[in-house]
Amino acid sequence: MKWRGSRESDNVEDRRSVSGGKIAVGGGVIGIIILLLNIFGGENAKMITPVLEQMQGGQTQTEAAAPLSKEDEEMGHFVRSVLAKTEDTWGKIFAENGMTYKKPKLVLFKGSVQTACGGASSASGPFYCPADQKVYMDLGFFEELKTRFGAEGGDFAIAYVIAHEIGHHVQTLLGTSAKMHQEQEGKSQAEANKLSVALELQADFYAGVWAHDNQEVLEAGDIEEALSAANAVGDDAIQSKMQGQIVPDSFTHGTSEQRMYWFKKGFKTGDINQGTTFEEIR
Repeated sequence: MKWRGSRESDNVEDRRSVSGGKIAVGGGVIGIIILLLNIFGGENAKMITPVLEQMQGGQTQTEAAAPLSKEDEEMGHFVRSVLAKTEDTWGKIFAENGMTYKKPKLVLFKGSVQTACGGASSASGPFYCPADQKVYMDLGFFEELKTRFGAEGGDFAIAYVIAHEIGHHVQTLLGTSAKMHQEQEGKSQAEANKLSVALELQADFYAGVWAHDNQEVLEAGDIEEALSAANAVGDDAIQSKMQGQIVPDSFTHGTSEQRMYWFKKGFKTGDINQGTTFEEIR
């Protein structure tokens, strides 16, 4: 991805050198399961993280944060550049539709972080907190994505995840998230899960719309990196890897095929009106 020299957002809170806090020692089975369940977080991470921390109990320790390395600083510049491009894209799209885009904050942290949605650890994966309208990311997640879950890695895989989480912010601004939660009331768990899947797939679609609007910065292999990441975190891929069987009624984020399909559709059309994931599941 060609990002160097481009505008960097002022809306990144870099807490990596000051956060520290509780960090899981060794992780263990519980940590891995929670990481998989919360991958890309969405709005459910706040409910799972406290359970993780309680169950891990003695497996945590307090660790002082180290100064940022040159690589850390470089990644900070990259994240600011990507966030700036999401601001430009969604600012333009909202203006075209007679609305004003409210820019979210993106918080970089290591180990653990406090949010308006509660405490969270790096085991939660990247997530969006609607209560404070901030995206939270521990960049160590992307090494896990590559080494543990088989994704190709690469800078555009990170850009895709950022764009996906910003997609959740767009859903909050448009009222989609609130409407989805209302529709979940009174539904069976399986039906409620379908609505959650639709929300996540729409965020993937919005990430594709963002990529469509930024084709001038794409390099060979970038889209493949994004698709590899989407493929690695499909519910079916995760369940197959972790439990050896697939239970469709328990899906909350969508299959690998669905996640790739909706990202590609957003990238191909660039039209937010084509993100009809809720209609597709009915």
